[in-house]
Amino acid sequence: MTRQEIIDQTREIIFDCFPDMQGMELNEDTVINTDTAIDSMGFVLVICKLEALFNVKIPERQWQKLLTLGDVVDAIEKRLPKT
Repeated sequence: MTRQEIIDQTREIIFDCFPDMQGMELNEDTVINTDTAIDSMGFVLVICKLEALFNVKIPERQWQKLLTLGDVVDAIEKRLPKT
């Protein structure tokens, strides 16, 4: 799976969870808690859905370090099986 595919699927999850954000530009530099309407509970929902989609587990202690969309993608990419 390419990085771009992870980004695209992450955007889809965010837009599914927060339909009001449809059309908002989300790039790797987007700061999740300040540039979007996602609060901490919403962020937990997004992370849980991403973990299920990609079949990975991001430790809870790392969640607070995930500030941007790029950080989230890095965390997923790091945990995907190498092919």
